[in-house]
Order: sequence, then C-alpha cells, then structure tokens
Amino acid sequence: MSFQSLGLSDALLKAISKKGYTTPSPIQEKAIPPVLEGRDVLASAQTGTGKTAGFTLPLLHYLSENPKAKFRPIRALILTPTRELAAQVYESVKDYSEFLNIKSAVIFGGVNQKPQVATLRRGVDVLVATPGRLLDLQNQNLLSIKRVEIFVLDEADRMLDMGFLRDIERVMKSMPEKRQNLMFSATFSKDIRKLANGILNNPVQVEATPENSTVDAISQKVYRVAKGKKTGLIIKLISEGNWKQVLVFARTKHGANKLTKKMISSGVSAAAIHGNKSQGARTKALSGFKNGSVRVLVATDIAARGLDIPLLPHVVNFELPNISEDYVHRIGRTGRAGANGQAISLVSADETLYLKSIEKLIGEKINVEIVEGFEPDPSASTEPIKPGQNRQPRNSRSRNSNNSGDNRTNRNRSKNNNSRRRNDRRS
Repeated sequence: MSFQSLGLSDALLKAISKKGYTTPSPIQEKAIPPVLEGRDVLASAQTGTGKTAGFTLPLLHYLSENPKAKFRPIRALILTPTRELAAQVYESVKDYSEFLNIKSAVIFGGVNQKPQVATLRRGVDVLVATPGRLLDLQNQNLLSIKRVEIFVLDEADRMLDMGFLRDIERVMKSMPEKRQNLMFSATFSKDIRKLANGILNNPVQVEATPENSTVDAISQKVYRVAKGKKTGLIIKLISEGNWKQVLVFARTKHGANKLTKKMISSGVSAAAIHGNKSQGARTKALSGFKNGSVRVLVATDIAARGLDIPLLPHVVNFELPNISEDYVHRIGRTGRAGANGQAISLVSADETLYLKSIEKLIGEKINVEIVEGFEPDPSASTEPIKPGQNRQPRNSRSRNSNNSGDNRTNRNRSKNNNSRRRNDRRS
C-alpha cells in the first residue's frame, strides 16, 4: 500500500516524499482511513511505529480540505504528557504541513509563556500542548479551545501514570461536545479502556502489534547482579563493549543523578534527564546525546517518554520498573525502523518478582547471564522494596546504606510527581 492510496492530499504526499517515506507503517495504514472518515479511533501502538503520522496526516488533511475563519481559532488539539513529546509532535506537524496553509504551535511548561502567548494571538489551527501549560493559559484567558473539531490524546497510558486524569477531564469540559476524538496508547489496560469510554464515541479500534508485545528486532538479556555492584557492571559493559549511545533507565531522579556522576568520574560521558531538570538542561542533554558528545543518557521513565532518538542501539534498565508495562515502553526506544537493538536489564535479588511479572506480560523468558566478579548476593532478600518500607537487607552494611536512599526517594515519588505538575503549570 502507498500513501497515495490512503486518499491524502497532494500537498501532504509532497511533504511525506520530502521526508523520504514511501509506504505507510502498519499503524498508519490502519489508523489513517477511519480518521479520514471522521470516525473516533482508539489505537494501540508502541513507540517507534510511526503513530504520530498516523494521526497528524489525516488531521492536517481534514483541516486543509475544510478551511474556516481567517482569524484561525484552535481547531485541532493534541495533548501529550511530556514536554519532549510535545516538541516532537509539533515538529511532525510542521514538517507535514509545509505545503499547506496551516498554522501550528506548541506550548509546555518550564519555559517563558510570553512567546507562546504571542504565537497563539496570531492565530493557530493546530495546538500541541501539555496539560499543565494548557490549563494555565486557559485560566488566564489567553487561549480558548471552544472551537476544537479534532482532539488527540497521545500516550494516554502515560497520561494516567502521571496523574493527569483530572486535567484531561477539565480539558474535555472546555471543548465542544461535537468533535472527533483520537486516542493513542501503547497498551489497552482496564484504565485506558475506561478512559476511552468517557471520551470516544463508537470508536474504531486498531492495533499495530499484539498488545504488550516486544519488538522482534530487540535482543533482550538479563544480568543477575548484586545490588551494590550494578554501577561497576554497567560501566564495564559500556566501556568494554565500546557502546557509543546508551539510554539508561533509573527508577528515581536521585538515582539518575547519582549514576550519572559515577559514570562521569569513571571517564564515561553522561547526562541525566528527569523532571527536576530545567527545560534548558533537558534540551542540552538530549542534544549532546544525539550529536555524540554525551555517550550515556540516564533517564527516569517520565522524562524519557516521547524522546525522539532514531536508531538507538542500546537500552539498559539499571533498575527494573515496578510496573511491567513500563518495561515495554523502555525497551521500545531501541529496535526501531527495522534496525536491531539491544535491551539489557541489571537485576538484583529484590527485583526478582518484577522480572517474573515482566516475563509473564511479554510471554517469554529472558536470557540470564552472570558476569564474573559481579555475581548476585545469594543471601539477599527477594522481597521487593515498597514505597515507605524501611526493610533492611540482611548481613550487609553497604546494602543498608544503598536501600535507605532508595526508600527515601520512593516515599517522595508521588510527591515529586505532583510537584512536577504544579511546576509545569507555574512555569
């Protein structure tokens, strides 16, 4: 199938060709026709499947084929959970609308609102936004979404994970009841289906890959290791393997900062990216990672979601996520566009149950290796450390020290998430 056969306009086909694309991806092939028909769509698509074009192209086609008032009210709203994803989606909108009479803008927190407001005042057809900044400007009467015709909720599962449900509900109440709704998520969990029932009207459901599956091109491996030896092992793997571009996931912001400092002191160029970093620092870290001046990017789940990093060869789970679906999101950063990728997980004893849950979710056993000198501690407890729990592992002072820090950051996790959203709105 070709893009032309999907019924897209010549101007869009010209923009698609300029970007070097010739055939639609599975999610584009399945999602674009019903969107063009004006149907509501619930789509499941993993990161890297081309889902952004799956809603951007038909959205732009509709707006260009049905022009409205000259003062350009916001006719399409694309809501994303993170600043990085918002910026990425906005770039796609700009690229695909290059030969159309369409104006677009992106708004998110962490930066001065004045340039964003100035752009909105000049008139915008398509607005890409994070919930915090959108509601903030709306409360200041600096924008209106009362004439939105198409609403896109991107990365809906992450929206729920970040606690944006109430914000989504507030946004929904500010838009016209009669509109087209498109909802994209990496998974179809019970919570996602419940959210969809409140947003979508008789939707077409499309899936690019089996639910919660992992990409075939990704080689997955687990290294069993003592908790206190993880840092040494990851530095060894990166250095001896001569890995040039590695995305490392840490469970907490504190852990990401700590690991980054240890890598730098060991001669491995690294940068951390998480919610406590300013937008400028996050942009600088990502830019350095892309141009090769930063070898390792250490990120939390929320900060890494939506990062546009093409052909990423290595993803490392320094700590396994306690939500199994997040594992799929994480390793989906590699193995994109037909390229092979490697996903490595460093698993200590207290992450044993997390690993079992992940294997159950993806329906396969992950190969396990042990590196000499970095063996797991046979006496360590396999009980997961829960937020607020003050359990201390047996027979190890160093493990006591490490875990006490983890407990403190775990207790602060929900508080930090709330703070991030408040800061996003204030910025």
